[in-house]
Amino acid sequence: MFSNLTLKTNCGPALRMSLCRPQKPNESAMNRKRLNLIVGILLMLIFVVMLFCFQVRQTEVAIVTTFGKVTRTVTEPGFNLKWPWPIQSVHFLDRRIQSFESPMTEISTTDGRYLLFSVYAGWSIANPRRFFENFGGSVREATRRLEEMIDSRKNATVGRHPFSHFVSTDEKELKFAEVEQELLEQVNQDAGKIYGIEVKFLGIKRIALPGGAGGVTESVFSRMRKERQKLMQKLQAEGESRASEIRSAADRDREKLLAEADAKAKNLMGEAYQQAAQVLETFQKNPDLAILILKLEALEKALNERTTLILDERTPPFDLLKNVSTNRNY
Repeated sequence: MFSNLTLKTNCGPALRMSLCRPQKPNESAMNRKRLNLIVGILLMLIFVVMLFCFQVRQTEVAIVTTFGKVTRTVTEPGFNLKWPWPIQSVHFLDRRIQSFESPMTEISTTDGRYLLFSVYAGWSIANPRRFFENFGGSVREATRRLEEMIDSRKNATVGRHPFSHFVSTDEKELKFAEVEQELLEQVNQDAGKIYGIEVKFLGIKRIALPGGAGGVTESVFSRMRKERQKLMQKLQAEGESRASEIRSAADRDREKLLAEADAKAKNLMGEAYQQAAQVLETFQKNPDLAILILKLEALEKALNERTTLILDERTPPFDLLKNVSTNRNY
């Protein structure tokens, strides 16, 4: 009784209302059930969405099968509807470029020589339905089958070309680009029709001679040396022929110039002899006149410039001036 009195004395109005208000026994259980129901509905919705919807990413393509048969191909990214399993199933394929490099294989050229070839290639899915029907979505199996096809076409393509199209000292004989383009066209033609694959690029990775064929290697280098030797001999012969032509032309020009100069000299000498003969004949007829003419010519040359000379008048040809000074005195 004392305790009850103490409780009533210490309790405030709010506390007394809380303690004295009667509570419903099923209220908390109802709240838990409501929460569980909401969570269950959300999980059910998610499950239904997963059963009836699927998402295609940017790098994927989807194949929808109905009871195991391909009925639809989805290439655009986004959400799509489907029937739940086991009615329909969705298979996702990677649409990105897949690349690989083939191992070295020995191939014979059209002239009977052997080479080791290695190629690289990159491919992607061009026809999803055909690709799925052939490989069931296995990229590894598709790569293996494509590699076998490339090896077969490679042997046929290289077999139509001579050894010089791959190994040669002359760059004009090398046909790497033509061989790669020819091989790419042949592989694409068959891979697209059979497997639904498009080869984006294909090239020659490496070319080598057979490892154990030392004789073949030596014969190749020997052939290259012989070709170089022939080229050197050809250039030397052309140079010697050109030099001989230049020397012959120079000799002809020299002989022609010498002949012309000799003929001109002979003509001049002939003219000089003729003039000398004429003068000599004149001198023989009148020696005094000839001496006088020679003196006048010598005097003219000596007095050609304005000079002052002190000479003996008796010295020829200045003796002619003696008569001139005598005539002036008279």
